[in-house]
Parts: sequence; C-alpha cells; structure tokens
Amino acid sequence: MIKKNYTILVCCLLMLFFSCGKKAQNIPHYTISKEFKSDTLITLDVHIANRLTTAQLVLIAGKIKTDSAQIKNLAIHFLLPGNSDISAGDNSYYASIRYLADKQVKLTDSLKDDHGNAVRLQQFGLDSAKAQTLLSQQPVVITGKNVLGKFVDDYAKTLIIPFKDPTDKRDQLFVIEVDGLGNIVSSTVPQKIVDGGVEKWMVDKNGDYITIKDSVLAQYPSNGLGLPFNSIRSGI
Repeated sequence: MIKKNYTILVCCLLMLFFSCGKKAQNIPHYTISKEFKSDTLITLDVHIANRLTTAQLVLIAGKIKTDSAQIKNLAIHFLLPGNSDISAGDNSYYASIRYLADKQVKLTDSLKDDHGNAVRLQQFGLDSAKAQTLLSQQPVVITGKNVLGKFVDDYAKTLIIPFKDPTDKRDQLFVIEVDGLGNIVSSTVPQKIVDGGVEKWMVDKNGDYITIKDSVLAQYPSNGLGLPFNSIRSGI
C-alpha cells in the first residue's frame, strides 16, 4: 500500500513539474468583429489594440484556430484601431494570416502556430518602431498651428498631418505628408464640400476625398461607392 501511494505521489509530482515548466502564453487582447464566408474560405476580422510582432499575431491566430476547430479553411485580417471592417480595398488592415492545407505548404512556409499548423503571414503595416519614428516628426510648418491629428499611412509609409492656421480667416485645411526623416513629400489644400451632412475634403481633381471624425482620418476613392480604401486613427 505504501509503495502504491509512493508511486502515485511521484506521478503527481512529475505532472506538476512538467505543467509548471510549460510557459503560459501571453496572448494579446483581441476582438472578432466580422466573418466573411466564401465557398473555399472563412475570413475573420480581428481587431487588435496596437502594432504587434509576428509572434504575437501567430499566438492570436493559434487561439482563434483552437476555439474554432470546426473551421477548416481559415484566414484572419488584423485591424488596428481606426481601421474599417468594410473597405474598397486591402488597405484597411494591418496584417493577414492564412492557415494552409498540407498541399499548400511550400518549403518557404516555416511559420507555424503552437499546435504545429502551418500559416502564411503578410504584414502590410509598419512595425511599432517605424511607426513611432513617423509619429515623432515635428515639421516646422505645423508650429503654432491647430493640428487635427497625426496619422500613419502604412502603405505610403508616411505621416499625414492635417492642420489649420488660427490666423487664416478662410478656415482652410492644410494637409502635409512627412517621411521618416521629417521631409515633407506632399502638401495639399483640400476643398471642403458638405454632402448629406458629411464634411468631405477633396484632395485631388479626380474626386478622391478624406474625412476626419473622432480622431479617424478616412481616405475615399472617387469611385469607391462611399467605402474608404484606408482609415487611420491618430497616434497609432
């Protein structure tokens, strides 16, 4: 009897040892907002609070995959604060992860989640360090101006700064784009129109326009049926 109890104790201690040795995964906070289904794929929109590393994105994907084991063909779009669920293009999300079937895996597909499932990641947005470099830019032209926000354009890799001059009686909006070295790469004075109660700023003669509301700058193509091709929250 003593020997049997001793054996049970040893087994329990071994189980405790190995369970303690396994690191708890610190999965960043996320929320799932939309699900899009096609004949071959289910795509989830997943909102994240800030710019994450590849390892963190894969951790989230692994958790979602585990919780949604019934989904065989899964893709995930990661959206930063301000990014739009429904847009006129692919410019509204930070990164994407696609789970691969065995026949889809190539030699270059070395990325796997915690359960050994092969995934393919595309990161469209800038990492945190590069974004912070842009956000730190303070061009002289905005000194003393009413800055309406600093918006990182992940695709152009520039910082969009809309501002107004408090001495300008016409209340014009000025929009500049700045690169990582602080150089102004474009400068625009958009024309304001009000359409259906929405204040739009026309940025070119083709009819492309922007809106700025609740610290989110949205960029719209003239033929985008009212859907933004990009939307950005200030300071992210």
